[in-house]
Amino acid sequence: MRNTGAGAFTEELVSEIVSMSKRFFLLVVMTLSSLLSACAGLYAPTPEARPVSDNNAVLALVDSARNDIASGKPDAAVGTLERALRIEPRNPLLWQELARLRLQQGQYQQAEGLAARSNGWAGNDKPLRAENWRVIGEARLKRGDHAGAQAAFDTAARLGTE
Repeated sequence: MRNTGAGAFTEELVSEIVSMSKRFFLLVVMTLSSLLSACAGLYAPTPEARPVSDNNAVLALVDSARNDIASGKPDAAVGTLERALRIEPRNPLLWQELARLRLQQGQYQQAEGLAARSNGWAGNDKPLRAENWRVIGEARLKRGDHAGAQAAFDTAARLGTE
C-alpha cells in the first residue's frame, strides 16, 4: 500500500534534506582538503644553504633577533631586524624574516606587504619567492580572503615546480 498525503510529503522532504546534507558535507570536506593541501608546505623550512648575509653585523643582528623570538620577545626581534634592514635594505631574506615575524604576531596586512617587498628584491630566487607567496597566502587566509589565499598558494606551488 502506497503512503499518500502528509506522511509521503514528510518522508520525501526528510530524504531530500538528508541528501542535501550529504552533498554539503562533501563540499565542505573537499574545500577543506584543498585548502589543507595548499597549506601543507606553508611552514616548510626555507633552504638554509646560504647565510642571510655576508655582513657580520647583519648576521649578528639576525642571530640576536632569532634569540629574542625564542625567548618570547618578538617586539625586540622586530627592532633588531629593522636595524639589520637599515644596514642592508635590499636584502630579501631580511624582509622575509620580518614578514614571518609579523605573521606570527598576527599583523597579517603588514606580513603580506613585507613578503611582497621581499619578492621585489628576490630576483630569480624561486624558492625564496615561493616561500614569500606562502607567507602572503597564510596572511590572506588569516584575514578571511580565501580566494586571495588560494591564488597565493597556487603561485607558490607554480614557483616550486619551475
